[in-house]
Amino acid sequence: MKPRNAAFFNLHTHNPSTNPGELALVNQYPLEFDASIPLCSVGIHPWFIQEETLNKELTLVEQYAQLPQVAALGECGLDKRIAVPFALQQQVFEAQLQLAEHVQKPVIIHCVAAFQELIATIRIAKITVPIIIHGFSKNNTLAQQLLQEGYYLSFGKYLFLQPELAEVLSNVPADRFFLETDAMDRSIQEVYALVADCKKMSVDQLKSSLNCTFVAVFKSV
Repeated sequence: MKPRNAAFFNLHTHNPSTNPGELALVNQYPLEFDASIPLCSVGIHPWFIQEETLNKELTLVEQYAQLPQVAALGECGLDKRIAVPFALQQQVFEAQLQLAEHVQKPVIIHCVAAFQELIATIRIAKITVPIIIHGFSKNNTLAQQLLQEGYYLSFGKYLFLQPELAEVLSNVPADRFFLETDAMDRSIQEVYALVADCKKMSVDQLKSSLNCTFVAVFKSV
């Protein structure tokens, strides 16, 4: 399902879109998977790791990852600000990275206060598929470090909450970022409008650029 140049591509949302002018990559959880959603990611979020259901969920993620409508693994990752033991988070994250490598699909990452551990984990595992950090909200130094690792950054709600993030985005190459709504009330069109102004380009130019990035990253779709 390649995006049309006229479409607004939403890298990460929890809500399927009925707007024919949008192409939404819908985040799904394995125990609630809806096969009727035409484009999605599936993964075990670190917030929701439950040891009693973990083996079942990993089996389901492995099963669903084979489906053509599943364009990416995730969101998954590491979060130092939750009660889930970090060692368990690491185990679940590594399992999903290896699965993504096996099926050759990108990984959409949730990371909070653990970026250096994230980088080390991906390096040690020798992961070659595209890595996308969703909901990026940090400074230019970290952004450039992640870009040097070959990762992509996805921007959304924090652009509205942290005006200084526009300067960070202005330093990200046009072929290395995506846009998203996640769970916020604002539309993907509003995100595009804000970013087009930030990048000093038209919305149509931005659509065309993100279309090219989508095609380059999501090769299995």
